[in-house]
Amino acid sequence: MTRHTSSMRGWLCVALAGAFIIGGALSASAQLTTRVTIIQAEDRRAPSVQDLATLRAGARSRDAQTARIGLRALGRLERPALIPDILPGLRHPQPEVRAEAANAIAQAAQGFRTAGTGPNSTASSAETALISRLGIEADPGVRAALCEAIGRLPYSTTADVDRAESALMDFAAKAATNTDRLGLAKGLEAFARLQRAVQRPGDRMIAELKSLSHNGTARGDQELLRDARVRRLALESLALLEAIDAVTVSAAAADPDAQVRRLAVRAATIDGTDAVVERALNDPAAIVRIEALRTLRKRNSVDMCSATLAAASDRDANVALVAIDQLSGCGGDGDTVAYLSHSVDLTDAEAPRNWHRAAHSLVAVATAAPDRAVAALPLFAASRVWELRMYAARAAAIVKQRDLLERLARDTNDNVVEAALGGLTTTAAHEADEAYIAALSREGHQVIRAAAIALAHTPKTDAALGPLTKALAKTEEDGRPGATDARAALRTTLASIGSPVKAPKPRVLAAAPINAVDLKRLAAPRVRFTIRDVGVFDAALFTMEAPATVLRFAELAAAGYYNGLTFHRVVPNGVIQGGSPGANEYSSDAPLMRDEVGLWPHVRGAIGISTRGRDTGDGQIFIDLVDHPRYDHTYTVFAQVLNGMDIVDRILEGDVIETVEILP
Repeated sequence: MTRHTSSMRGWLCVALAGAFIIGGALSASAQLTTRVTIIQAEDRRAPSVQDLATLRAGARSRDAQTARIGLRALGRLERPALIPDILPGLRHPQPEVRAEAANAIAQAAQGFRTAGTGPNSTASSAETALISRLGIEADPGVRAALCEAIGRLPYSTTADVDRAESALMDFAAKAATNTDRLGLAKGLEAFARLQRAVQRPGDRMIAELKSLSHNGTARGDQELLRDARVRRLALESLALLEAIDAVTVSAAAADPDAQVRRLAVRAATIDGTDAVVERALNDPAAIVRIEALRTLRKRNSVDMCSATLAAASDRDANVALVAIDQLSGCGGDGDTVAYLSHSVDLTDAEAPRNWHRAAHSLVAVATAAPDRAVAALPLFAASRVWELRMYAARAAAIVKQRDLLERLARDTNDNVVEAALGGLTTTAAHEADEAYIAALSREGHQVIRAAAIALAHTPKTDAALGPLTKALAKTEEDGRPGATDARAALRTTLASIGSPVKAPKPRVLAAAPINAVDLKRLAAPRVRFTIRDVGVFDAALFTMEAPATVLRFAELAAAGYYNGLTFHRVVPNGVIQGGSPGANEYSSDAPLMRDEVGLWPHVRGAIGISTRGRDTGDGQIFIDLVDHPRYDHTYTVFAQVLNGMDIVDRILEGDVIETVEILP
């Protein structure tokens, strides 16, 4: 274990101990009952006057934990009219409550984005309250929360934007602690991301970000490690603002933190940074090597093909697969074509965890040397491994093999069919309407969705109308969450051919299994994931931060729901996603979950709930492979990997979740 990993793990354990132990007051059954009542009201989204009264009473509680839960719930409703009920929390004697209040104000203000009427005065008053508190706040943790809240408010006037920037810059001169600097960096990143389309921040802010991005020379190793997230956020902001320069990139490229180096390499598309990319190709961290390959492609470097070909043999499988994908643009290089032609060999590809190189090579060679792909396609299409047949469909679309796509559109596996239908839409369009119509009778939600999308504006209205209507009626009766996207696609397509469609049924979310017994039992638990042929990793569950999500996840785990499912989506330097019964984004059986966004950030190792819109979590989870500040306050974080992140990094598409166990 490296010093960096050890330091981060020690910090995490200390932080988690305070984050999800619900507190000594839990021994008082009345207090616990009150908290459960608040969480239940939030889970219902407080539709009644009584529910709102429950949340307001909780926010005013003398008990700090109860007040936190009440304030957080008010914010999560995202109703700006409730901000006055949250504001008193900024004066609570306990700093953790004040921090929660600052976050809740910013979350409630997100309702202005959809409200559409009269936000200015209330948004301005919320900004005034946050800035005023920042000027007198004594606790660095609260100051950090205030900075982030100020940075992410949805401003609607230039004056408000200017005032927020000035407040953050004034605070920058006083930010003496790591906690202060981190809060400032989070606020500036959110501000840069959300406001850059409105107006460009001033030179003072750019200079501050460059200062924060530098690791300095006087600080020791431990301080450098503690400040790593500050530097990452500063680099993210500078990249967003297109304000990064070669000096900043070169300094960051020598940083001890791998994620800082990754961000430096990602920004190394400007003059004077060639050496940064060259060194990064041999960096000890896989995430840096991946970014170096992508930057080579962006720069259209003359040595892109030779460097990428060398990386195709990288010791890390995900680096190698990124390289193979990138070789699709090297069709003029004889060595590349020879390598890809050899790599599509299926001799050992049907062994467990062994199909990826051949599959990715087939799709790459389809662009680089189409004739080689055409020769290899029949064996892939006949493989016993459905993933190889799915990649065959993707390659067949590139080389426009319509006959093969129509055959794969009748495959036994719905994921193969979905890929084939997608290929037909680009190669045959409405000439393949018969294949789309036939697919409407399949069971897979992803197939029905793909078929419906392909039939939009079909000229064969008479042939398509009946099957489309029948498929919609079938999905209307399907209570599984995964049917939602299929229903939406069917409705859109029916409307496109002039067929009247009844209004959709109101979506009703089942209540989460929230009760006092389980909250006590899961006060400080861990979850253990065992991944077949890969290994084991443990994560801490955030029952305090996301109680409804944790309880629903624990219920599914206890029932064995995840056992045997897969991680079906792997995005290097992005996320891994899994937990679908159909090994795809659109198939699920678990009841929908409501969002529980909170203060815990989307850092590397954070575990979140995958959604496709507000309150649409269906049991599928994702794990952040790198920091994703743009996900903060948008996707629920309900756990954090404690150990075994190296196992997470090794996971490949299709890897099987053998067991998910809740550990007391």
